[in-house]
Amino acid sequence: MTALVRPFRLAPGARVAVVAPSGPVSEERLEAGLDILRGWDLDPVVAPHVRDRHAELGYLAGTDTDRAADLQNAWCDPSVSAVLCARGGYGVQRIVDLLDWEAMRAAGPKVFVGFSDPTVLHQAFAARLGLVTLYGPAAAGADFIKNTRTQEQLRATLFAPESVRTIRAVPDGGGALVPGRARGVTLGGCLSLLASDLGTPHAPAGARGGLLLIEDVGELAYRIDRMLTQLLRSGWLDGVSGIALGSWAGCGPYEKLRPVLADRLGGLGVPVVEEFGFGHGDGALTIPLGVTAELDADAGTLTLDEPALR
Repeated sequence: MTALVRPFRLAPGARVAVVAPSGPVSEERLEAGLDILRGWDLDPVVAPHVRDRHAELGYLAGTDTDRAADLQNAWCDPSVSAVLCARGGYGVQRIVDLLDWEAMRAAGPKVFVGFSDPTVLHQAFAARLGLVTLYGPAAAGADFIKNTRTQEQLRATLFAPESVRTIRAVPDGGGALVPGRARGVTLGGCLSLLASDLGTPHAPAGARGGLLLIEDVGELAYRIDRMLTQLLRSGWLDGVSGIALGSWAGCGPYEKLRPVLADRLGGLGVPVVEEFGFGHGDGALTIPLGVTAELDADAGTLTLDEPALR
């Protein structure tokens, strides 16, 4: 794996587009998120269909065609410097093949922020555009609206990325499931999406040479076992350099999940850090994907060779 192209950092007054490629968005949370972005001296614009809800499939924020058009138009708008996902949910897999990747590549590098279901977009942006992306909070997400740590770490990454070259695990996290240090290019996201994206045109062939970051929400221990086993059996984890485990909100008591993670990942013979603090948990960190970094499982740190953004 090689490091990807880093987009430019944001400057005060930058226009950022908010899109909803997955599930429907709470109006109250959307407005609260927009207020935070305006407080950062950004100019947020809401894509036309962000407030939609599919007439028959209520778990989608409008039709596939409209959600894809919102994302593509926002990306191809020369006045837009960054595209932020309003929330996760489900739906990206339904639109990723509707996007005109040639047109999006021609639009040049921009900042992309999202987590959970947009894991599929992170993988597609890496494969089709060769871009570093930010696995970070949703603009209309409860954690982004309520948690100062989440807000400030994203803000620092967007405006002063050199200030977050070393990302430290959240307090009370960052223990070594398997000790050691490893170097590689960051990739990953939500485990269930990584597993379901296997074999698609936009997914990486494997994690060889990479630092894999994984987390999930609302999955029982046996399901996490099943997804990790799928990645192992497919050979996708062959040659991975190291692994950082994020939050497992709603996945049951961690003391019952920990043996599953140790059983499935411990045999890889690479450093594994647990409870790092990105993903669906409170105060989630923003993690750049596609950058070369060093993972220190014992210290609970991820140190980037270069700032995430130029």
